[in-house]
Amino acid sequence: MNSIFKTIYIFTGLGADERVFYKINFETYNVIYVKWITPANNESIEAYALRLTEQISIENPILLGLSFGGMMAVEVAKHIRTEKIILISSSKNRIEIPFYYRIAGKIRLHKIIRAKFLVKANKVTNKIFSVRSSEDKKIISSMIGASDVVFLDWAIDKIVHLKNEAMHNNLVHIHGTADKILPLRFVKADIIVKGGTHLMIMDRAAEIKEHVLKSLEKKNYF
Repeated sequence: MNSIFKTIYIFTGLGADERVFYKINFETYNVIYVKWITPANNESIEAYALRLTEQISIENPILLGLSFGGMMAVEVAKHIRTEKIILISSSKNRIEIPFYYRIAGKIRLHKIIRAKFLVKANKVTNKIFSVRSSEDKKIISSMIGASDVVFLDWAIDKIVHLKNEAMHNNLVHIHGTADKILPLRFVKADIIVKGGTHLMIMDRAAEIKEHVLKSLEKKNYF
C-alpha cells in the first residue's frame, strides 16, 4: 500500500503538544495527533490507554510516540493491532525507566514536587531538555505553560511506577546519546543518534525524519 493511504497517530510528550513536531514533514503520510484527556481519579495507565483508542479510527495504524507519548503508544498497542510502533526519546518498559525515578516513586518524592512547580520553563528546564535556539525555547515555554497540571501529576506518577513488561515485535526505538531525561545507558535502542538530546525531534529534525521514514518504508530496516 502506498504511504499516502497510511495514517500515523502521534502521541506527544509530557507537557508537549503537536508544536514539538513543527520541523517534521511526514510527506505523504496522513498525520493525526492524539489529544491528551483528563485522567479519572486513580485511573490506571491501562484504562487511560483504552480510552485513548476511541480517537483511533483506522485499522492496523502506525503509532509514533515521543517520550511519555512513547510509553503510552506501547500501552495503546496492547488494545489494538498496529502496523508499526515508533518510539523517540522514550522508554518501552519498566526496565528502561532510570532506577532513580523508580526510587523517587517508592518514597513518593514526586508527590512533594508537584507539576504546578514545573509548568514554567526556565534556564533549568532549558538545560535539562538541552533547548538551544530562541525559537525552540519560546515554543517549549508556551507548551509547558499551557499544560494541564492534573494530567502532568498523573503522568509523572505513571512514569515512576511504570509496570509494562510486554514487548512488541513491530517496534522501532530511536534514542539519542545525549538524552538527560532518559539516558541511553538505561535503554535498548534500535537506532542511536549521536549527540541526540531528549528533544532531538526539534534540533535534529531532519535526521529524525529520515530515520522515521526509512523505518516506515522498509520492512527490514535494520
